[in-house]
Amino acid sequence: MSFSDRLADAVRRDGPLCVGLDPRWDQLPAAIRRTYTGRGPAGVAKAFEVFGARVLDLVRGAAGVVKPQAAFFELAGPDGMRSLQTLLQWARELGFVTILDAKRGDISSTAAAYADAAFGGLPADGETVPVWNADALTVNPYLGADAVEPFLAAAKAADRGVFVLVRTSNPGAGLFQDLRCDGKPLYRHVAAAVAGWNAPTVGASGLGDVGAVVGATHPRELAELRAELPGVWFLVPGYGAQGGTAADVKAAYRADGLGAVVNSSRGVTFPFHPDDPDWEGKVEAAARKAQAELRG
Repeated sequence: MSFSDRLADAVRRDGPLCVGLDPRWDQLPAAIRRTYTGRGPAGVAKAFEVFGARVLDLVRGAAGVVKPQAAFFELAGPDGMRSLQTLLQWARELGFVTILDAKRGDISSTAAAYADAAFGGLPADGETVPVWNADALTVNPYLGADAVEPFLAAAKAADRGVFVLVRTSNPGAGLFQDLRCDGKPLYRHVAAAVAGWNAPTVGASGLGDVGAVVGATHPRELAELRAELPGVWFLVPGYGAQGGTAADVKAAYRADGLGAVVNSSRGVTFPFHPDDPDWEGKVEAAARKAQAELRG
């Protein structure tokens, strides 16, 4: 089953909510922090793992997609990366579609190594050992087609997906993305390239394995790009804590309700004060609320 069709099944089942796992030590529940305080990076990494695993349990059924942000785990060093690997594996076992948010972008053999780490695994001693084993990976296309093609090839070989940065949600995005080239902004040229890369991968859902990252904080551009990219999945950041609303992201969906997964990180994973004894209830309620808003 192709990545796009697996993603379509997850969205039909649980709605378009994607829960971002962006763990921050100072925002973790106090009870978890107390357990691992004084253990250095290894303790922080284990706290991230314990918290992340509990969040996965709590949001199951409210979201079918999860997106760990690699940077927060890397901050805790090698132990943090092991915790990331453990959470990706646990998420897959729970039935989530996993998106590794690492925004990779390089060329030649370096890109191929990043891609194999994300999808295929490490060839060694006659066998291939999984590394991240993610269902999808975020990719930065700034270096051009030869920086994207190794990721496309690795994703195709493993029935996985990529999400290419097209129109991002950060305040400074327009510095380069809005520059006009041949009569239209640069992000529209990137979108056209994504459409071309995606076309050969379209599955039974009418959507392909090469998606676009398009921010919720640009609703007008969302509508324009949905019309231009009818067969492309959108990964939509910026909903919730960044200011995007359910109304803002409506333009990202196709008429059949597919076509977009909408990420919420802080809004779902940290809707509580660290000293709140009912933090688990707050996380579950936030996920259910976001699920209802986005389905509505």
